[in-house]
Parts: sequence; structure tokens; C-alpha cells
Amino acid sequence: MHKELSSFSIKNWSQDDQPREKLLNKGKSALSDAELVAILIGSGNREESAVDLCKRILASTNNNLGELGKLPIKQLMAFKGIGEAKAISIVAALELGRRRRGSEALDRKKITSSKSVFELLQPIIGELPHEEFWIVYLNNSNKVIQKNQLSKGGITGTLVDVRLALKIALEVGATGIVLAHNHPSGTLNPSKADRELTRKLKIASESLDIKVLDHIIITEKAYFSFADEGIL
Repeated sequence: MHKELSSFSIKNWSQDDQPREKLLNKGKSALSDAELVAILIGSGNREESAVDLCKRILASTNNNLGELGKLPIKQLMAFKGIGEAKAISIVAALELGRRRRGSEALDRKKITSSKSVFELLQPIIGELPHEEFWIVYLNNSNKVIQKNQLSKGGITGTLVDVRLALKIALEVGATGIVLAHNHPSGTLNPSKADRELTRKLKIASESLDIKVLDHIIITEKAYFSFADEGIL
């Protein structure tokens, strides 16, 4: 029995089919998602190779890496062959990928459209299970000075301190700000509270010669722009 099960080990595969060797010889783009995740976990279980195990894990998320990145450690550990250390490796790797996307967006620095705000903040708040309110502070050239989380709330809402928002704007010398928050529900429609908060921040900002350029509602795959819709 042991001899038969050992055939599932990646070490017994052709060298061209082993994920690590394949990456070395053919480059990272030659590997499937399952093969890349298999490199992270190193081994499978007694019934399946690391690659087959990873194919099964990915299949549980409809082969969506974004969904895989949301799985908690305990849920990953429910798969035979995935212990705590392997689960942590998967979570850490996918989190690095998410942060890399955020860093690449920040490197662009200049806000040119509602889409550029979405690309900047979606990796940060687009997949959260709770609401967060952020402000992007801009200079005269619409370049990002900094971005700040102003508040963190529950599933259905978050409270925002208008005075704190403008205090930070004055401290960093911002001449323009973009408001943004996420809707965990996935709906893009602004609520009455969203509209009222936008109005309050806009009026307060104008008295300090700071312009509210937009308010973006962000979900996992889409966004709503107050400016684009002409309701700012």
C-alpha cells in the first residue's frame, strides 16, 4: 500500500511536471494557479499530490483567487493535508498579492478619474466584510499626499467625524479631497446617509478652500462615483 501511495508524491513526477522545476525552467507564467499554490504548501496528503489538493481547494472557490484569499485559516485547514502552517502560508501569500496591487496603484500617485480612486482603494476596502470610510488627500496637481481611514464600522454603516477629516486636510496641506467608503453588501446605490454626509463635508470643506472632488462607493468589482453621476 505504501509503495502505491508514494506515486502521489511530486518527487516521483517527471521533472518538467514538478512545479518548482517548472518555474525555474519555464518561468512563473507557465504555472497554473494550482501549481503556484502547491509550491507554497510543498506536499499533499496520502491520497493526492500537492497540485491535486490545490486544484480541489481552488475548485471550492470556483477557481477564484480573490475568493481563496477570503477563506479563513480554519476553513483551509478543513482540507485533508492542510495544517495550520500551510494554511498560514496560503493566506500570507495572497495577502501579499493584494498589498502589491495596492502599492502599484499608489505609485501612480496622481488622481485623474473616479477609476483611479477605485484602483487605489479597492485592494484595501473592496473585499472587507464591514464598512470603512477613507479620505484621499490631494495637492494642487491632484497628486496623492496621503490616504487615511477615517472610521471603521459594522456591516451596514460607519460614523464619520467631519472635524477630524478637515483637521487632517489642514495638517497635510491638502487643497482637494476624495471621499470613499465600501458597501459590503455589494450594492452601489448611495444611501440617504451617504448623500447627507457628502453634503456636510462639501459645505465644511468649502469654508476652508478645500474642494471635495468626489465620493466613491466601492464594492469588490465595481464602484459608484458621485461626481460622474452629477450628484456631488
